[in-house]
Amino acid sequence: MTDKNEREWQYTSTSHDAVDDRHHGSINIPIYQSSLFAFESYDKFEEATRNSRISHVYSRGNNPTVRYLEDKLAELERAETAKCFASGMAAITAAILSNVKTGDHIVCVDQAYGPTREFVTGYLKRFGIESSLVDGRSLDNIRSAIRPETKLIYLESPTSMLFQLQDLAACAELARSRGIVTIIDNSWATPVFQRPLELGIDLVVHSITKYISGQSDSVAGVVLGSERLISRIAEDEYMLFGGIMTAYTAAQVTRCLRTLPLRMERHERSALAVAAHMVSQSYVLRVNHPALSSHPQYALGQQQMSGSSGLFSFESDVPHEIMRQWASRLRLFKIGVSWGGFESLVTVNPANAGCVTEARSLVRLHIGLESVDDLILDMDRTWAAMSLTDEGVSAD
Repeated sequence: MTDKNEREWQYTSTSHDAVDDRHHGSINIPIYQSSLFAFESYDKFEEATRNSRISHVYSRGNNPTVRYLEDKLAELERAETAKCFASGMAAITAAILSNVKTGDHIVCVDQAYGPTREFVTGYLKRFGIESSLVDGRSLDNIRSAIRPETKLIYLESPTSMLFQLQDLAACAELARSRGIVTIIDNSWATPVFQRPLELGIDLVVHSITKYISGQSDSVAGVVLGSERLISRIAEDEYMLFGGIMTAYTAAQVTRCLRTLPLRMERHERSALAVAAHMVSQSYVLRVNHPALSSHPQYALGQQQMSGSSGLFSFESDVPHEIMRQWASRLRLFKIGVSWGGFESLVTVNPANAGCVTEARSLVRLHIGLESVDDLILDMDRTWAAMSLTDEGVSAD
């Protein structure tokens, strides 16, 4: 399937549903705001209880509105099935815990999401689970970190600070040869631009909070993969920890999912235009965007992704405080954590950025749905309005 045909399929997949008599022909999936479901006979109740993965008994296990979203996301990611959670971290920790036990070892890329690294390297130590952080840009680094007790390789490609990539097909092949499970955080590219399962990765996690929601009004996560691996998560971590997605959140996210391919195309186009503009700015040392030909892993990105999203960063030798003042004076960029929404965001020296020093700043930009020309003008005018002095910055 060509990229164009694939995109057209995504438009139809996210927008179209068959008419379902159970919902009286409703265009939108109803919100099943119910904690439990009743049965007309004890025989039907017992049958549903025996098949709780596909039946609706109790919303902590399976809710119709949530299940609808899970099926839609699995279709888009080309996964056998999916399980939605109350947050991205709930999905990530459930996926990890389902594949390790005391005495096991995890290899994790060193630029993975900060809380994920904290969970792997810190929290899991209390249960006797060891880990190694590696530079995932080199397959040799991952291979060298593998031990006989390694049971999991955790990937994030691209990473969300320095936008480093891992060769997903090569990582998957290496892991399979050693009997190791692979998990990837695919939040940056979304299923629109990258489908790791087709490259051999075992489990995919998303922070739905980011692009899949896209409205900055929902906190949620999802794990996708084979029926075998997801059913294990559903029966253990999902049911026992209780980090469930509510029916209301599922309905919100489903509404947003309808426009995901369209929004991603806009984010991609706008971010590339802004990133290309930043390359020529005097205060920018390097732009970290995997779809720029100057990115050291550009060829790999073109090979395993069909597009890019709206998040990237740039490095500067301008002092931290000056960059923070510049960010504070921007009119169209808000200062805030997270990303993936309609709004443009800026952060300077984000926590766990990895390359920040006294002499170097890291600025992360999320390019929203505003006019590209307006965003570039905002940045240029703000920089021009600042005069650099030995004492600091003052407006002209």
